[in-house]
Amino acid sequence: MILTRLGLSEEWILVQVSGLPAFGTHDSMHLADLSLSMWQVVLLALALGLALAFEFVNGFHDTANAVATVIYTHSLPAPVAVVWSGIWNFIGVLLSAGTVAYAIVELLPVDLVMHTGTSAGFAMVFALLASAIMWNLGTWYLGLPASSSHTLIGAILGVGIANVMMNHNVESGVNWGQARNVVLSLLVSPLIGFIGAALLLLLTKALVHRPELYRAPEGKKPPPWWIRLILVLTCTSVSYAHGSNDGQKGMGLIVVILIGVAPAAFALNMDVTAETMKQLSADTSQLALDFTTMANGAAMPDKKKEDVIADFLRDGTKPDGGTYAVLATEMTQINALLGTAATPRDIDGANRGSLRAKLFLSSSAIEKLIKTPDAFDTSEKLGVAKQFVGGSNLLVKHIALWVKAAVAIALGLGTMIGWKRIVVTLGEKIGKTHLTYAQGAVSELVTAVTISAATVYGLPVSTTHVLSSGIAGSMAANRSGLQARTLRNILLAWVLTLPVCVFLGALLFALALNVVLLFGVR
Repeated sequence: MILTRLGLSEEWILVQVSGLPAFGTHDSMHLADLSLSMWQVVLLALALGLALAFEFVNGFHDTANAVATVIYTHSLPAPVAVVWSGIWNFIGVLLSAGTVAYAIVELLPVDLVMHTGTSAGFAMVFALLASAIMWNLGTWYLGLPASSSHTLIGAILGVGIANVMMNHNVESGVNWGQARNVVLSLLVSPLIGFIGAALLLLLTKALVHRPELYRAPEGKKPPPWWIRLILVLTCTSVSYAHGSNDGQKGMGLIVVILIGVAPAAFALNMDVTAETMKQLSADTSQLALDFTTMANGAAMPDKKKEDVIADFLRDGTKPDGGTYAVLATEMTQINALLGTAATPRDIDGANRGSLRAKLFLSSSAIEKLIKTPDAFDTSEKLGVAKQFVGGSNLLVKHIALWVKAAVAIALGLGTMIGWKRIVVTLGEKIGKTHLTYAQGAVSELVTAVTISAATVYGLPVSTTHVLSSGIAGSMAANRSGLQARTLRNILLAWVLTLPVCVFLGALLFALALNVVLLFGVR
């Protein structure tokens, strides 16, 4: 290899690619141990390229969310506003915690997430990303502020439905409980934007008696410095919030891709401390005993353990004895895989993927149990369960710094181009009068707060929907009048996004699965 001729070892290359700390001499894993075929390498590169392309398109599609108000109030020149927004999108992605990323991952069909490196796993990634990119480009071309979140989630639902139909197995479908929570957050957030911006504008008018704040810009003359400062700050807040929420969608998919293709390198967080590993091992041992007691002698269900857990995660019923029996067995097997490993690097590379899959599914089920009334009969058992979930999440729900950086760059660069079509819609075509300084400020402030709150709770929301609803709410509160044709077109795009992307996701999944099978990827 050229890199090795330059004096760079395989271990150094792997460290830079994976974002993991260097391996000690006791760890024998090298690039060759990843055992990737030529087509797997090609498909991996294409999948990562598509994931970054989605974030790039997301950036320029959603730029108007942050910059429309500062551009149309002449607070910042368009080139400066777009670059400034791109920088804060970048920072938002880098500082994100990953909760939204894993909310997206939990929507994916369980069997496809468990086997991402197979033909079906690759087909899933290609289908949902291609569907989202196609719809985003189409609505951008028409100047319609549609939701990147809706596009991706619609595509995920489409892939899950197609997976059920092709496998004739309802157990391989969508996590409808998680889907319900996500879709509900997408539907409620625009209402919050509309009502919140309207109320905040009325409150501002009652408390702040500065006439210049409620005027529309005069020609291209910039507003007073203090108004410019307010609008730049609100623009910055929306840009940061957009990056911290929307950027995580691509991060979650990239993590799924990497874990499926190279679990030895990417399945576990190698930075987890020996103390955390020791506590996790102790918690799994105790939970194995606790779940055995809670099973009360129930027999193991006559189906695969992961299917039993997936069923419990999908439906809203309380766990039965069979569920507890499966979880007891899973805890025993997890404990065996953990063994006496002092750190994640001590775990055999061949077992890391299996350990991650078991921890991911089991911790999701136990997290649901924790929220289920009377699922645990003592506070001690509940405490151990909470400790286990915390330790498990540290080990498996991690996102390498280089993944965050790659997504941040893609989103930031995307933010810096392609902004004009949707900015014109938001700035000129929602209300019958020009956007005032106060309307721009309150719309962006409500948007930033709404998105930040959703990010804390791990809920993916649409920046586009919240801000465009906020502008409409401020126009309604100001009795500025609304342009019915524009609102009708925006609502049509909102209504069509989910069903169209469900259809595209299902269709492209079926096509992509046949293509990757043709090239011999199993």
